[in-house]
Order: sequence, then C-alpha cells, then structure tokens
Amino acid sequence: MFDLIIVGVGGQGAILASDIIGKAAVAEGLPVTGAETHGMAQRGGAVENHVRIGSRYGSMIPAGGADCMMSMEPLEALRFAKYLKPQGIAIVNTERIVPVTVYSGKTPYPELNEILGALKGVCKEVKAEDYTALARKAGAVQALNVVMIGAVSKYLPLKEETLKQVIAKSVPPKTVAVNLKAFDLGRDA
Repeated sequence: MFDLIIVGVGGQGAILASDIIGKAAVAEGLPVTGAETHGMAQRGGAVENHVRIGSRYGSMIPAGGADCMMSMEPLEALRFAKYLKPQGIAIVNTERIVPVTVYSGKTPYPELNEILGALKGVCKEVKAEDYTALARKAGAVQALNVVMIGAVSKYLPLKEETLKQVIAKSVPPKTVAVNLKAFDLGRDA
C-alpha cells in the first residue's frame, strides 16, 4: 500500500499528474483509487488529489496517513501537511505562486525556510528543489507536473518504464520528448 497526496494550485497540472500515476498503477495490475478536490482551480485555487495504490479502503487519505506528498507550491505543502505520516516524505517545489491575499497586502507570504522548517516538524524527510527551473531546462515550464512525477517516482511502488510509457500516452504528441526529459530531470534531482 502507498498513499500519495498531490497538491498545488490550479493550472500546475496536479490532476494530470494523479491521472498518470493512477494509470501506471493500473498498467502494473495494482489496485488504485483516487479523489480530487479543486475549488476555483482555474483561478489559482488549491488543488488536492489523493492517490491510493493497493488500498482496500476509500479514496480519501486520512489525516496522518500519506506516505508521500508531492507539492507543486510551497504554501500548499504547508496547508496539506496534516495528511503526512510522521515517517512520510514531502517533495516540495520551491517556486512560489503568490496568492491574491498577498498581493492585496492582507497576508505576508512566509519565508521558504519557515515553510520547510514547519514541514520538517511533521514528517521524516523534506526534499525541496526548484522543480519549475528543471521544467524550464527540459523545454517547457508546463512540464512541472512531470518533473515532479520523476522526483516522486523513486518512492512509488511503480516501475520507471511504466511511468514513462503512460506519460508518453498522456501528453500531446509534440511534447512527449520534453516531458520524458522532464521526468528524467526530476528523477535525477
């Protein structure tokens, strides 16, 4: 059993990331359930996806039940940290997307070291990297989700080759090479 929570903001590709991981699990014959929550996602709102590989229970991961969190935005990692197990792993993109409340001056955006420090108090391991920069290096910032799939792939009970095959089938044909490079960059990071 492996429980993964994927979080980010609308437009970062969290839903496609969970679809790719779910399809890879199915391709390997593993039972998988998932659930997604996205409110106002098209406007940069929070997106939360639950992917449960091998679980016999419902599709929602309980608080304190996630083996891993893949966060495409640092503040979203903090918002959803309650789902991580104490022995869990948080994989966090360090590039932040400033929410409207920060633009309006109502709320200061916490410093990255504060966010990461708080996460370290919740789980066993925090891996933070500018995965957006790796997506740019691959050739498209839109490949952030695939870079992060590469990063989380070391922990998933799925074969690297299966994930790559599903990625190639899930992205537009003209972007396959960029996305496979993105996956490799994330995995190497």
